[in-house]
Amino acid sequence: MPAKTITVDGNYAAAHVAYALSEVSAIYPITPSSTMGEWIDEWASQHKKNIWGKEVKVAEMQSEAGAAGAVHGSLAAGALTSTYTASQGLLLMIPVMHKAAGEMLPHVIHVSARALAAQSLAIFGDHTDVMGCRNTGYAMLAANSVQEEMDMALVAHLSTYKAKVPFLQFFDGFRTSHEVHKIEEISYEDIAKLVEPKYIEEFKKRGMRPEAPVCKVGAQNTDVYFQGRETVNKYYEAVPDIVQEYMDKVAAVTGRQYHPFDYVGAPDATDVIVAIGSGCETIEETIEYLNSTRGTKYGLVKVRLYRPFDTKRFNAALPASVKRITVLDRTKEPGSIGEPLYMDVVAALENKDIRVIGGRYGLSSKEFTPSMVLAIYKHAENNGFHGFTVGIEDDVTHKSLKIEEHIVTEPEGTTNCMFWGLGSDGTVGANKNSIKIIGQYTNKDAQAYFAYDSKKSFGVTVSHLRFGDKPIKSTYLITAPDFVSCSAHSYIGRYDLLKGIKEGGVFLLNSPWSKEEAFSHLTRDMQETIINKKVKFYNIDAEALIEKQPGLRGKGANTVMMVAYFKVSGIIPFEQALEGMREMTKKTFKKKGDDVVNMNLALIDAAVDACEEVVVPSSLDGVCAAEPVKFISDDASDFAKKIIEPSMRQKGDDIPVSAMSCDGVIPTGTSCLEKRGIAPRVPHWNSEACIQCGICASACPHAAIRTKLIEKENLGNAPESFNTIEAKPNLNGEHFKVQVYCKDCTGCGVCVDQCPANKNPEKQALTWSTIEKEEEACEVVNEKFFDELPDNVMGKNTTKTIKGAMLRKPLFEFSGACAGCGETPYVKLVSQLFGENAIVANATGCSSIYSGTFPTIPYTTTKEGRGPAWANSLFEDNAEFGFGMRLAVDQNRDTLKTYVEKVLENEKTPADLKEALNEAMSHWDNSKTDEAVAAQNKAKEVLAKYADCGCPDLAKVRELEDYFTDKSVWIIGGDGWANDIGYGGIDHVLAQNKNVNILVLDTEVYSNTGGQASKSTPTGAVAKFATGGKPTYKKNMGLMSMSYGYVYVASVALGADRAQTLKAFQEAEAYNGPSIIFAYAPCIAHGIDMSKTQTEQKRAVEAGYYPLYRYNPANEQPFSWDAKDPKESYQDFIRSEGRYKQLAKTNPEHAEELHSQAEKDCGRIFLYSISFVNSKLLHLIFSLLL
Repeated sequence: MPAKTITVDGNYAAAHVAYALSEVSAIYPITPSSTMGEWIDEWASQHKKNIWGKEVKVAEMQSEAGAAGAVHGSLAAGALTSTYTASQGLLLMIPVMHKAAGEMLPHVIHVSARALAAQSLAIFGDHTDVMGCRNTGYAMLAANSVQEEMDMALVAHLSTYKAKVPFLQFFDGFRTSHEVHKIEEISYEDIAKLVEPKYIEEFKKRGMRPEAPVCKVGAQNTDVYFQGRETVNKYYEAVPDIVQEYMDKVAAVTGRQYHPFDYVGAPDATDVIVAIGSGCETIEETIEYLNSTRGTKYGLVKVRLYRPFDTKRFNAALPASVKRITVLDRTKEPGSIGEPLYMDVVAALENKDIRVIGGRYGLSSKEFTPSMVLAIYKHAENNGFHGFTVGIEDDVTHKSLKIEEHIVTEPEGTTNCMFWGLGSDGTVGANKNSIKIIGQYTNKDAQAYFAYDSKKSFGVTVSHLRFGDKPIKSTYLITAPDFVSCSAHSYIGRYDLLKGIKEGGVFLLNSPWSKEEAFSHLTRDMQETIINKKVKFYNIDAEALIEKQPGLRGKGANTVMMVAYFKVSGIIPFEQALEGMREMTKKTFKKKGDDVVNMNLALIDAAVDACEEVVVPSSLDGVCAAEPVKFISDDASDFAKKIIEPSMRQKGDDIPVSAMSCDGVIPTGTSCLEKRGIAPRVPHWNSEACIQCGICASACPHAAIRTKLIEKENLGNAPESFNTIEAKPNLNGEHFKVQVYCKDCTGCGVCVDQCPANKNPEKQALTWSTIEKEEEACEVVNEKFFDELPDNVMGKNTTKTIKGAMLRKPLFEFSGACAGCGETPYVKLVSQLFGENAIVANATGCSSIYSGTFPTIPYTTTKEGRGPAWANSLFEDNAEFGFGMRLAVDQNRDTLKTYVEKVLENEKTPADLKEALNEAMSHWDNSKTDEAVAAQNKAKEVLAKYADCGCPDLAKVRELEDYFTDKSVWIIGGDGWANDIGYGGIDHVLAQNKNVNILVLDTEVYSNTGGQASKSTPTGAVAKFATGGKPTYKKNMGLMSMSYGYVYVASVALGADRAQTLKAFQEAEAYNGPSIIFAYAPCIAHGIDMSKTQTEQKRAVEAGYYPLYRYNPANEQPFSWDAKDPKESYQDFIRSEGRYKQLAKTNPEHAEELHSQAEKDCGRIFLYSISFVNSKLLHLIFSLLL
């Protein structure tokens, strides 16, 4: 009977096998491995059975170190256990891995291999993480493709039982973990037949229990430890034979034969590459092409079992004819003779007359193409040097190979399709459905891979889909598409959409233009490509169709484009595609209810005949064309020209090594260069209706709408279109202005939703417009003039009010956060109030990605050049990282003070220098003021006059001259960091009683990794890793922090009470000690309308769902409960959010129970907080009386 085919990604393939052969699974989210744990959790919640007829017990831990510890304990107590991780998470497991391997506990860790944070974080795939584990004692088994992952996962599980050696089974992050491919599924029935019960029984007998008491030794001394380590040799020596045994047994079931080392290529090859992972697929495709078309004698050894490294099998795999071996490592070990695989191969080939060189490729998922493979073989044939790189231009140490010939090696008959999408527009999801439909209705092999940038939403996504009658091994991006689709017409002139399109190809565009207009809106080079290559051009207006389904809230372009794709591409008969799309739509949206399903089905029906072919002229005479978008001005910095420009045009691969910084440091204030222009709508300011409250500026997640006071004399050269109104209150004739940055706006609608004037439909201060209309109204010109005006003019206002605070320039602007983001208004507020004195330590997560992703940075500076200094260390250590910053600032200030005193005591010190230093020192204890900064600047100016005087004390003062003013240290991160992986660090830092400010952006889930549950997730909420609804209530970290008595603590929700939020931030900064603020931040993972995130904050507080309070130890009465009594229904509130509604649809009875419990738990948390604080007050009173 033929095997069942499924179209899935590598993470699914691993999870499928792991669930079958596990009894316990300890999980923690980290990109790109998270979905393995998500599948395990989802299947367990659906009561899916493993091969022993039991549900897997799943436990989400607080960190990867915690997951490793739970795995170790579960194994020690006799349960078959697995886990899934990558990158930094794998490194956190290493200490436990040494212990688990030392105790010979059989299990499998599945790893989607990923880069490690070095000069920066990198979430994409390479082998740096797994190579860091090669001395842990784990066998290491690699898979090169999605199909191989299902097969190798099974081999690993079967082998570990017999070998008693744990396995690290890995595959390439993203390239394999997220590649969707049509594969053959191994059924649980077949898996069960391959398991040998005697090895399971042996394992179970070793489980710790009082019926068979043993001691797992705690410590050994110098006399015996060495001997103990050598006892395991025979087990490791047996592993290769055991792995081969199970490779053979799996092959007997599947027909797919593997070996620890597999050779492909010419039997008489002279040049052989040795490699691990998905790159082997590209190399194999390339040598098949070159050997058959050019008569080359190239070969490849695929390393599957990397540890233990079987030298005999490796040598046996090599053809006797080989003269030259090139070893490719997907990692870098600075300072080494060569990377790990190279070193192993050299050792394995001892005394053989074969030239061996090594090279690096593909770090952080850098493209690895057939053209690069050809360059490597040519390099080897020419006796090229060792230690080369490929895929980059190293113009510094000149180690990179030049790609002199570009080849296309995909099998004949392969259809290549590219889909340009806008992040969060659903293009990727639609394409996943498309490939599953094609996989289901055809016998073709099918592959899909998705390339992203780092924006949280509205970034560029490009989906690469291949279909063919022959197996697809092309683990690289498409360069010669047959079909190109573009969902965002704003991409025209920004990106080379039609690059490489084949003769007679198809181009599909979503635009508001008619079929008669569309061609003239393309750039000239696109028009020429379409004419010269006889490309068929189709246009569809998806937004016009979506407007007819208002319940979709503007979503659905992905569905329309999917229908159009199947209509014009002819990949499969359209009726079959239509049936598949309707079924996929029901499956995709069923958790959201019948109404959502029916609206999407109606959208499919409406899109069937909406696509129109554009008539292409025979020549371009008299045809208008769009101008290419100019990203960077001629007077821009070298960094902008050499780094930002190519990155913005999706050409970052072309940036040479010489343009990059060696330490990861780059300039701030560069996100303003992007001007992405991606908003389908933007707000328009109606000055006559404005009440000058500043709420729109406060609410805007991207600082794309701002307020400013303008002194009358500065309006003399204002553009005619620059509209202002008289400021209220008025000090000296100031004018007030609201400025919309239309090309930086995401069109989220939060400002329109929050504007108080908009409650009156007749006098709305903010109404919807389009970028095109605002450009016609000269808003881009107005924006430039607005920026050039003096900032921070306050008039009669102060920063004690939201209106006054919003008159300050935001030093955090235009980030890549989601439209409507609930987090960024808080970060922006920190920048407005304290940014000129701030150092920011940011935990890895959403906030680090939208705050610090290369190359454009949203943190910016004042016109004088002051602004936040920002850095990210890791996820788990951010509190300690920020604490270290505080220690450094304090130490530098103490040292400066000592040396200033020495200089002042020196009778030779000039009078003007003494005067400047004394003035700077006079602000020492209150140094975060404009006056203190001015005094510091004056001191620096005078110090420069005496730079060459030769006085060592003065030189030390100059070295530390920026520390006359204290720094405001802000430690920022999400609730997953604060409640889980980083909690121990936060607790310790708070206990140190140092002056740091901690801001917890509380989305109640792990937002960055896709919405997994954290300890901040409330009872009953559905999240990944809690698909059955979270059974436990939210951690009361505010109460825990207050227990110290000397920590400032606040809980805030900006949309609920702006004044309370503002006061909390200012009190936290003013408090001379540790502070922590919990800021409620509705998230896209909540299943809400993201135009109403601040309304959602207000509803949460009014329903008693989220508390508002402040605990200020500096006050005589420290605690202030700032929320009013609930006036709305708690149940109505939670049942209006998708994360709670989902459970009611999938498990109604359980939902009722959990939702009822959620309300009780929430009340209990509030009660505990108030009771605790009151008990402390009573204790204080009694102490005073006694």
